[in-house]
Amino acid sequence: MLHTVNKSPFERNTLESCLRHAKKGSAVLLIEDGVYGALKGTTVSGKVSEAMKSVTVYALQPDIEARGVQNRVLDGIKLVDYGGFVDLVTEHNATQSWL
Repeated sequence: MLHTVNKSPFERNTLESCLRHAKKGSAVLLIEDGVYGALKGTTVSGKVSEAMKSVTVYALQPDIEARGVQNRVLDGIKLVDYGGFVDLVTEHNATQSWL
């Protein structure tokens, strides 16, 4: 399953909820303000790093760049462009949007 998170982890708990429910082998794609969950040195970076042991975490590169945080992305997070976003949707049998 592909999980998408578009809310900042500093305003809502959607990322934490997503990570708790994502099953091993799932993918999590951070988009819009959700990309703040991909940053090093934050209150959620430890949880994201721990989750990456069982799920693959992606972040939408245009959203990372739009927020000027491209030099702060956690090691292991895979950056994708819009075409990569489409590929992730087609590669997974279901998509869950966390609002």
